[in-house]
Amino acid sequence: MSAGVTIEVDDRSGFCFGVTAAIGKAEEELARNSGLYCLGDIVHNSDEVERLESKGLATITHDRLRQLPRGSSVLLRAHGEPPSTYITAASNGLRVIDATCPVVLRLQQRIKSSFNSPERPQIVIYGKAGHAEVNGLVGQTEGTAIVIDDDSSLDAIDFSRPIALYSQTTKSPEGFRRMCSTIRSMARAEVTCHDTICRQVANRAELISRFAEGHDVVLFVSGKKSSNGRVLFGHCLEANPRTHMIANASEIDPQWLTDARTIGVCGATSTPRWLMEQVREAAERITSATD
Repeated sequence: MSAGVTIEVDDRSGFCFGVTAAIGKAEEELARNSGLYCLGDIVHNSDEVERLESKGLATITHDRLRQLPRGSSVLLRAHGEPPSTYITAASNGLRVIDATCPVVLRLQQRIKSSFNSPERPQIVIYGKAGHAEVNGLVGQTEGTAIVIDDDSSLDAIDFSRPIALYSQTTKSPEGFRRMCSTIRSMARAEVTCHDTICRQVANRAELISRFAEGHDVVLFVSGKKSSNGRVLFGHCLEANPRTHMIANASEIDPQWLTDARTIGVCGATSTPRWLMEQVREAAERITSATD
């Protein structure tokens, strides 16, 4: 490494505890058995998915789930699944390894309880339509929950009826508060706002912004499919215009590191630590070569 250049990996970046637990369960199962199916990418990071697939993990779709041989083992990732997935697995004689994040699982239970309550409020979920976690949440309401991501989707709500607002666990607290305020200003019946955002994930934004501010150049490591990665990258870029998003070390442009005395490496909640370390090592080689 070039003398005087400091390269630091953010200790608070990387897997959240839900993803860590899911990957741990997958590795334990693969160590005992030769094969394991995972319903969807276990994490939104292609490098980590490829690492686990080399150990015997096979990523499948919901259509493929219905065709698996009886007795097959299927891991349900941290995002969670709707009740219909469990019914399909049971009816097809599949062994389920449930790695649903505890935070997501509690949220599913709360939404189901609210949906089945005597008041029967409209269940509204602040989240990204089609996201795996949101699909699991909507499934707790027999598909009736209304998913909103911004003001343009509010037309689906009947403001004359009571509303119970929940949030996808990875959305921003600021966005949720704004959405709650907007809905209350339009409602003609009771609105109950349930802040169900995971604080371990939400607090990353402030922490990663501080990290970005403390370096000349930031290499933000994230899979292209990660919505959390896009959000955190935005915070880094706002804090430090010399922030660059990369999937892995092969995407580093040496020109980015020109004249940098401090380089920070950080990532999304779906980014493995080993991948960030690879980026750090590559940055060290680049700066050493240009010394």
